[in-house]
Amino acid sequence: MFSEFGQKPVRPGDVILLGPNVLCGSEPEGHITVTTIYADTDYVIDQAFWQYAGIVYDRLDAPVFVKETFTEPAQIIRLGEQHAGLLMPWLDELVGLSLDDAHARFHRMQALWFNVMDRIAPHIRVTDHRVSPSQRARSLPVHPRVRRFAPTRAEADMVRAALSGAIANPWTLDDLSEMVHLSTKQVARVFTDAYGKTPLAYLTMLRVEEMARLLRETDLTIEQAGRKVGWQSRNRASEAFRQATGLTPSRYRIMLATQYRRHHDQPRGIAGSTTACVPGLSHSGVETVQNRRSS
Repeated sequence: MFSEFGQKPVRPGDVILLGPNVLCGSEPEGHITVTTIYADTDYVIDQAFWQYAGIVYDRLDAPVFVKETFTEPAQIIRLGEQHAGLLMPWLDELVGLSLDDAHARFHRMQALWFNVMDRIAPHIRVTDHRVSPSQRARSLPVHPRVRRFAPTRAEADMVRAALSGAIANPWTLDDLSEMVHLSTKQVARVFTDAYGKTPLAYLTMLRVEEMARLLRETDLTIEQAGRKVGWQSRNRASEAFRQATGLTPSRYRIMLATQYRRHHDQPRGIAGSTTACVPGLSHSGVETVQNRRSS
């Protein structure tokens, strides 16, 4: 698994926690079964408020509390195969219910979610301040929309559409604020409230995603791929890519070549695969690597 924490081995029984807007990828050896739970950021913040009601004075304080307490963008929890095995019946039932009418068994799904988190939560690392470069002050939790009873502001959607439609453009906050007729401070606040990242951090994420695709699917050099997504120097492109994925572009391309050779060297039908997963932009991800082999 590679992400902002670098490249680390993941074994059956491990739990991978990913914050919102965190890029990650995996290079599996053989076949494994992975169960993924997407937890809405607003929902997680609400749960944190009730869990720490004795500390957090008001619900409006909960997003700040979560930001300052859960600072790691990605974590690997070594739960172990035996303890992870206890989660499997709950995970299987949760998956089954999510494929059926989730509204009909809403409370059962909540109970299963709490059973899973009861096993995982004690192992989540928390800090009250930044202690490592990977912890990001610029990526903020989304303020609960249900609390404000308001949809995402149109200005935030306009900015997102503009960034997504022209990632190679040398965007500045001044450009974006002029486009939506807000001050630079306002556009940064409105966008971060909606998407959990500042506009320029969000743009960096989009560029890294596209650069990874170019490295996978084309023969462009690293410098050419970087320029194509908007970075004018190889050093800047490499640094942004490394910060987002935990790998340098060179290492990423070598990994792909190694995986390609492994694919063709293995007997037919048991080849591994290289995947890149990007959590939903308004969700946190929880992935459990189980000790079951797929057929």
